[in-house]
Amino acid sequence: MVEETRVLPAEWAPQAGVLLTWPHAGSDWGPTLRQVEPVFVEIARQIALREVAVIACHDAALAAHVRALLRRAGVDDARAVLHAVPCDDTWARDHGPLTVMVDGAPRVLDFVFNGWGDKFAAARDDVIPQRLHALGAFAAAPLEIVPLVLEGGSVESDGEGTILTTERCLLSDHRSGLAAPALEAALRRHLGAQRVLWLRRGWLEGDDTDGHIDTLARFCDARTIAYQSCTDNADSHWEELQAMAAELAALRTLSGEPYELVPLPWPRPRFGLGGRRLPATYANFLVIDGAVLVPTYDDPADAEALSRLAEAFPGREVVGVDCLPLIEQGGSLHCLTMQLPRPLCLGPSTAG
Repeated sequence: MVEETRVLPAEWAPQAGVLLTWPHAGSDWGPTLRQVEPVFVEIARQIALREVAVIACHDAALAAHVRALLRRAGVDDARAVLHAVPCDDTWARDHGPLTVMVDGAPRVLDFVFNGWGDKFAAARDDVIPQRLHALGAFAAAPLEIVPLVLEGGSVESDGEGTILTTERCLLSDHRSGLAAPALEAALRRHLGAQRVLWLRRGWLEGDDTDGHIDTLARFCDARTIAYQSCTDNADSHWEELQAMAAELAALRTLSGEPYELVPLPWPRPRFGLGGRRLPATYANFLVIDGAVLVPTYDDPADAEALSRLAEAFPGREVVGVDCLPLIEQGGSLHCLTMQLPRPLCLGPSTAG
């Protein structure tokens, strides 16, 4: 038997589109829909300027509402593909599909999503990839159901066989239940990982994901990692993020060289209801065709974050998106999205 070759494309690889799952009144976003919907509209608009926004809507009525919002924002109907799919929440990075190339052809993988270790109801979100596939959202691409708990925000790929992740999340008692060697074998089998780089340190208050890598450290290319730094030695994150920075400095590329590290500035503390610290991070950016969408927080550090990422992504427009309303629910821009790499083909709208 000839063994198949799998690759999890890097986020900067050419994309067919990006998946979003729209908030609805029955979700945790209900009380703040007026504040959060404009953020979703802006993210969808920026995506649609360059590729296709694929949007899962809780029902047909919401799809019609979303279509009207997007039209008012100037989004071409052809660049926004809508499907009616019941959903619990909006974090498409974690309930959405991971697309791998199997011998060069796209395959859509549906891992188990259990609400970040059974913290939240997730039965509907867990099957969103299957329902989208049944509606033809991914055209003829095959769907592979993987009986393993894995969230897209917990793995970062350089497109060359390296996966960057965190022990705090993947080795959590309420995820897969597997030890590191078994998880590495699973990542090799399903994502084509040639090696796995583990971070032991790194954490953000207010983060429900147990330390997703996409809130902490991100590949900009196969030799460069941008990471959320902490420059305030009086902050509760100082020790953890300093230790994480030291771990990153000790990592090596496939060719044995140190990574070029891009420290992202530290935004001032933000607090939500009940005094809960909110997980504002500039590492939660999204790379799309021709651009990088960067979360901003009405913070003095916003401009520096945009500047540093512009240097890390030459040739791409760097666009700030106000994500203050998002962190009220514990996530930011990248958490809401899942890229769909080419040559994956996308089906037409079935709602809206």
